Amino acid sequence: MRILVIGSGGREHALVWKFAQSAHTLFAAPGNGGTQREGAINTPIAADDIDGLVAFARKEKMDLVVPGQELTLTLGIADRLRVEGIPCFGPDAFGARIEGSKAFAKEIMARAGVPTARHAVFSDANAAVDHIRANNAPLVVKADGLAAGKGVVVARTTMQAIEAVNALMGAVGNRVLIEECLEGEEVSLLCFCDGRVTAPLPSAQDHKTAWDNDEGPNTGGMGAYSPAPVLSDADLESMTDCFIRPILKELSTAGHPFVGVLYAGIMLTSEGPKTLEYNARFGDPECQPLLMRIQGDLARIMLDCVNGCLDPASVVYSAQTALGVVLAAKGYPNAYSKGLTITGIDRAEAATGVKVFHGGTILRDAALFSNGGRVLCVTALGDSLRQAHKAAYAALEKINMPDGFYRKDIGMKGIRRLEQK
Repeated sequence: MRILVIGSGGREHALVWKFAQSAHTLFAAPGNGGTQREGAINTPIAADDIDGLVAFARKEKMDLVVPGQELTLTLGIADRLRVEGIPCFGPDAFGARIEGSKAFAKEIMARAGVPTARHAVFSDANAAVDHIRANNAPLVVKADGLAAGKGVVVARTTMQAIEAVNALMGAVGNRVLIEECLEGEEVSLLCFCDGRVTAPLPSAQDHKTAWDNDEGPNTGGMGAYSPAPVLSDADLESMTDCFIRPILKELSTAGHPFVGVLYAGIMLTSEGPKTLEYNARFGDPECQPLLMRIQGDLARIMLDCVNGCLDPASVVYSAQTALGVVLAAKGYPNAYSKGLTITGIDRAEAATGVKVFHGGTILRDAALFSNGGRVLCVTALGDSLRQAHKAAYAALEKINMPDGFYRKDIGMKGIRRLEQK
């Protein structure tokens, strides 16, 4: 097949890498240094240039288009491509609002009966501040719109919550949600969906904060691993029944069957599991370890979803564990430098079961440079979580990028849980 992957991050590199294993002809828009190394043809069309992307897919006669980024989906790429008769693995703009608007997602959850945090929505900053003062911290303040994983603030004090409202309102849309702060361990549940049938992927756990011990500002994700011991394969179906299928039914009832990957971020609280958020595409960096484990032709699974004939039995994955650690530029998720020289990736990938996925990179004259905040995701397979952890960090030590940093504790919660059994 001729496949176009839209985006420029580690998730998009992982998708291109997986598709390349089945010898498809690949294009990436705009792509990065990693997609180029996999043999994809990078084309300089931005992920939000819907007219340009549709024209390119039509001209190049694409058999499948896979948007990686949420913005592309919320802008309606799937709607436009379906009018053209070009298969697109992703929901229409209505379905993508499950991620594009936190308030919309809460409305869908309420109608579907999905458990989630108590919350209130505000378009007036003074009213939001009054609500904060009337409730006890900790509270979670969320921008209603898209914020590249950085529109959530866990406020431990009243003043932090007020500052978050002032920072997010106006900077990211004009509405905020204020939620109770759920305590527990987080897990990611992603499912392939064809509008009617769904097939859960193995569980994963992301690490959102910038620094060790879950401290520091929220990021797009500093590392992930799969499976997560807190959600075993035996429990995938029951969790899908609780958090995925009711949402699919509600969207279908609204006349918008969801096609693509539906991702539920779930907090396992003392009162039971509750939804934190939904995404309408693969997570980054969860995508990288998940695709290391998935076996077979991923493009065929996606095309079956688009055509409404998904067979859950076709979703097969390795029994091994995969773990990925993000190497970021110093200063991320705030201001950071670009153009940092990167070396040592070939040495890192010489180890069995190791793959280095590129996030913010660019190739210039065969040399590799940083071009974003989350630069690489060093991912490794192992027969256990500890082995995958050891292999990923050993590979990471072989890579050199000045002014880079990474968390040292990716996967440690899972390792401790397994070793306490």
